[in-house]
Amino acid sequence: MAYLDFSCKFVRLKNIYRMNTQITQIALRLRGLREAINLTISEAAHKCGISPEEYEVFESGTSDIPMSFLCEAAEVFGVETTTLISGEEPHATAFFITRKGAGIGIERNKAYKYRSLAYGFKNAKAEPFEVTVAASNKPITLNTHPGQEFAMILEGSMQLQIGDNDLILHEGDCIYFDASRPHGMKALNGKKVRFLAMII
Repeated sequence: MAYLDFSCKFVRLKNIYRMNTQITQIALRLRGLREAINLTISEAAHKCGISPEEYEVFESGTSDIPMSFLCEAAEVFGVETTTLISGEEPHATAFFITRKGAGIGIERNKAYKYRSLAYGFKNAKAEPFEVTVAASNKPITLNTHPGQEFAMILEGSMQLQIGDNDLILHEGDCIYFDASRPHGMKALNGKKVRFLAMII
């Protein structure tokens, strides 16, 4: 039993290390891109629509980086979101297939896991992701960003708050909404939720 406990702790620590390493690498690319076009932190933050303090935290690699911010920052810096996430350039221009279980993964934190589904397509007009969110008792954290979002529940149920609207979505349900309105979500019923998300 002690060995099993140790194994579980080791796997958790390994996953946390991988997540932290990935966020650190993204933060380094953020800084490199900003410096390459000679922007100050304040200028980059203004272009991304956030405060300089918030931008500085994202660039430090010490905090979770929202996917919506990565999409916005990629547009500001003139690169693909895939490049910012993985350091690799997409090349497909006619079509790009992502096979089941494939895709570039990013773990923003222990609860959120994203898989980019169009990472190989150059100049994509939308950013589709498969998102898996673990069950949690924490309150919903709201955020805003430019553009629109689409979500379709693939597994489980989730509570989605958009402004003053408190919505419950189940497997097969879809929603399209204005992402500039404060929004946030959490998994329900003590089970993970998995959904297709598209940031436009």
